[in-house]
Amino acid sequence: MSSQASYPWIPDQGDGTYCNPVIHADYSDPDVIRHGEDFWLVASSFNCTPGLPILHSRDLVNWTLANHAIQQVPHPRYAEVQPGCGVWAPSIRFHDGRFWVFFPMPDEGVYVTTATDPAGAWSEPWLLQEAKGWIDPCPFWDDDGQAYLIHAYASSRAGKKERIHVRPMSADCRHLLGEGKEVFHTSHHAFLEGPKAYKLNGWYYILAPGGGVPTGWQVAFRARHIYGPYEEKIVLERGSTAINGPHQGALIDLPNGEWWFMHFQDTGPFGRIVHLQPVAWKDGWPLMGVDYDGNGVGEPVPAWKKPGIGVGSPAAAPATSDEFAAPALGRQWQWHANHEDAWASVAARPGWLRLATCPRPDLDLGRMPNFLGQKYPARGFTVETLIDFSGGRPGALAGLAVVGGKGHAALAVRKAPSGDECGLIQDGAFERVAPLPACPVRLQARMAPDGSFTLAFATPGRELVALPKPFLASEGGWIGAKIGLFAVALPGTAGSGHADFDWFRFAPGDH
Repeated sequence: MSSQASYPWIPDQGDGTYCNPVIHADYSDPDVIRHGEDFWLVASSFNCTPGLPILHSRDLVNWTLANHAIQQVPHPRYAEVQPGCGVWAPSIRFHDGRFWVFFPMPDEGVYVTTATDPAGAWSEPWLLQEAKGWIDPCPFWDDDGQAYLIHAYASSRAGKKERIHVRPMSADCRHLLGEGKEVFHTSHHAFLEGPKAYKLNGWYYILAPGGGVPTGWQVAFRARHIYGPYEEKIVLERGSTAINGPHQGALIDLPNGEWWFMHFQDTGPFGRIVHLQPVAWKDGWPLMGVDYDGNGVGEPVPAWKKPGIGVGSPAAAPATSDEFAAPALGRQWQWHANHEDAWASVAARPGWLRLATCPRPDLDLGRMPNFLGQKYPARGFTVETLIDFSGGRPGALAGLAVVGGKGHAALAVRKAPSGDECGLIQDGAFERVAPLPACPVRLQARMAPDGSFTLAFATPGRELVALPKPFLASEGGWIGAKIGLFAVALPGTAGSGHADFDWFRFAPGDH
């Protein structure tokens, strides 16, 4: 399953072109910088840990998951699942020999972490500013050395929206130096947020998405002074294409003079997937995509010639399948809250993942901190795993789950006094499906392009038995649905226990 063919989605067409999305997974609110010949992408992670995923590419098309900038969300309340909260849209920059990631937690404030190597150790994040409703921070260092913080507001917390604020900041990003100025309040661009600041040819540019996540557009603002006055232009919109809400991302320059723009598209339970657009400068404005309608506004391209950098980069995508043979859990895995090391081990039984049966009061999958999940990696795919639950105790359950905002479903093995049994978990309840005379048990989820999925199981030497009806998990709070593993001990379970998983394998499906 490590071959290219096993990846559910590969954007590189192998002929010098690519197709969008370049990342068919929920790497929401992407920001990207080029450092030499390397590109680094950071994305939001909300309540999941490890958080702030760091992706790497040499050609903007083929991306791998290289690191996470934080291991835990920096507040104790994230020991429990906090849907829609946590780490919102971050920014990444390189300045003074260091990489900087600024990220907002809209209930807590604006945080900063730094590293000399994005794939290495990141500093413990510090709180730059305690604030309610400040979101999407972006640092900017001007030519004279003065630093600024640019940010937006979440109306759900701050009581105001569609405003971008610029504040002076100390060069070390430890303190704000004053109130600065609200540089624009544009109600005609509903839900204006996600600002990213640049300077080019004496112009200050602030790029920001407007119009809302599912239906919006990308706006460019420019001025001769950091505090304005700014003029504006819509530079990317859906137009006649099938790509809804193309906005919020990063403007990237190449050494050969090319410019590109990376942004997300909201696809419901499949998450906010990442697209790549060519950029042409016209009259001092970055026209993104192609002006198919001839109205001076770009529209997303379905496919294009690859950027003229990183030629020969191998086809790649963020990791999915895991044989649990490495010394550590694969980076593609995330917990649904701040996690404990004792929850999982790949050393206790070499070649297997061991999940501890963590005590939980109920079977509410959406509120289970110890759900270990992955992002959907394509429109259609199949996942299989093999579970050995001989280490469980009566009253414990473990298995394969799909978790979203609503419509969670899991195929679980339950330890009962009369023996193991397979069943469906839905709406927080377990429904017995069949006895399990032997283990290990193969569990499968098959995802269709419409977001519906079916579940199936098989005992040794037997064919898969599919549950008769499909299920549908919706997106959660600003986050796509996830598929993964869990092990829990309900009240009354005698003693501790564990579940072992031999592998977790993705295979392509219909797109």
